[in-house]
Amino acid sequence: MDITLYHCEKGNKEPFILLHGNGEDGTYFKHQIDYFSDKYRVITLDTRGHGKSQRGNAPFTIKQFAKDLDGFMNYMGITKAIILGFSDGANIAMEFALKYPHRVKALILNAGNLNPKGVKKIIQLPIELGYKIATKFSSKWFFLPGKLVFWKKCDILNGSI
Repeated sequence: MDITLYHCEKGNKEPFILLHGNGEDGTYFKHQIDYFSDKYRVITLDTRGHGKSQRGNAPFTIKQFAKDLDGFMNYMGITKAIILGFSDGANIAMEFALKYPHRVKALILNAGNLNPKGVKKIIQLPIELGYKIATKFSSKWFFLPGKLVFWKKCDILNGSI
């Protein structure tokens, strides 16, 4: 991993990883964290170049985000998890499940697609343009050359996300 991924967690039971959509971060799930934390170890993760996570130099792709998730789970000592993905988070979850099926207990997918060809160009072009702009600028804002990888936790118990 060439970056630091920011995450929040609450609870101490079975791992339940929540993946946000494009242009969002883990705070998207702030209302779900408390609800599920009695039964699960709820983990929200800011994907590469989103929220408080660094951009790094690796490709800004769904495949890379799935690879990042694998590295994150390794670091956290999570061998298998329930994974919920919304929008691009669902795309990441599907890609992850295809590449690492042994690491997925269950998938919960909302508004994802592995093939965006069905999306009209008028909708898809601004999204692709946004990715290209984010790629150019986010590497300047988030990448710290030579930085060791540390994983950050938010203080979810005090309500600060």
